[in-house]
Amino acid sequence: MTLAASAERAAQILSRPVSLNGLTVPNRIVMAPMTRQFSPGGIPGEDVASYYARRAAAGVGLIVTEGTYVGHASAGQSDRIPRFHGEEQLAGWAKVADAVHAAGGAIVPQLWHIGMVRKQGEPPFADAPAVGPSGLRIGEDEVTGRAMTRTDLDDVIGAFAEAAAAAERIGFDGVEIHGAHGYLVDQFLWSGTNRRTDAYGGGIVARTRFAAEIVAAVRAAVSPSFPVLFRYSQWKQDAYDARLAGTPEELADLLTPLADAGVDAFHASTRRYWLPEFDGSDLNLAGWTKKLTGKPVITVGSVGLDGDFIKAFQGEGAPLAGLDNLLDRLEADEFDLVAVGRALLADPHWAAKVLAGRFDELTAYDAKALASLT
Repeated sequence: MTLAASAERAAQILSRPVSLNGLTVPNRIVMAPMTRQFSPGGIPGEDVASYYARRAAAGVGLIVTEGTYVGHASAGQSDRIPRFHGEEQLAGWAKVADAVHAAGGAIVPQLWHIGMVRKQGEPPFADAPAVGPSGLRIGEDEVTGRAMTRTDLDDVIGAFAEAAAAAERIGFDGVEIHGAHGYLVDQFLWSGTNRRTDAYGGGIVARTRFAAEIVAAVRAAVSPSFPVLFRYSQWKQDAYDARLAGTPEELADLLTPLADAGVDAFHASTRRYWLPEFDGSDLNLAGWTKKLTGKPVITVGSVGLDGDFIKAFQGEGAPLAGLDNLLDRLEADEFDLVAVGRALLADPHWAAKVLAGRFDELTAYDAKALASLT
């Protein structure tokens, strides 16, 4: 296919709107959540608002913010990562939402608790312990944190619900629950970090209970038409071969309680979106998620970059690699939206250029883009 033909096809397919519960997203391009650490005191400032608004003005259909800590003392590990609780923090986020809306975009915050990734003594609340399902870190058998009590579980569930209610109150268009990459919610989902023997541990359905209770509490805290997204992954930090589900049947056991609890759309995080998830099918994780749940799904994983995940992160990635493959999958209705991460860091106008067929103007990713909010 010629470059001109690819450009026309991209504009046609990616420009189609899609509905997520009560939200109509004008096109299929999503800005993926990416931790930036430019919010001193956990407060997003005007630079953060401008950073997101630039992507909205340039045609990104839906922005998912960087992870934001929910209101639990053990949720985070940095005082420069934004928080989604506190008067000043929420006032900052309200300005971010206003800026994105003024630029014509839609935005949802990603609600986050890092669990056992935290080490005691880290900000923003240095005295808070590291907590998780069993007090275990990824890849370790020694208990170095605190296994969560019933009170801990209730407190964290409540913190997610309160953050979601705040998001709706200050003008966001939905919320995304961070259940991926080895953080707290994912620590419950994965047998490698969940060794509990109560109702929250054991088989895959039991390990889903905590996540499902968070989803249900969030769903109850917001309006029925307010979209609730859920991001999950098989891989974890420092455990790229980890698997929550080894078969489609196990994946169905994992996803069904979440869908029943009120998830409106899933965000299936993979390192390379083009790889099949299970033997015998070309479907990726997002494709299987849609097939099993019937819910809208966002795919993600080195979109707009070529080569290996780590090499791409270090800057070795072409700006438009594999787009025809992506369009084929969208056209086949394998998934509904496409999240773009590093390519949008390097080029704030990536969406506008792709939607207009200006492929020759795209900027390749460079790791230097991490150093500032361009």
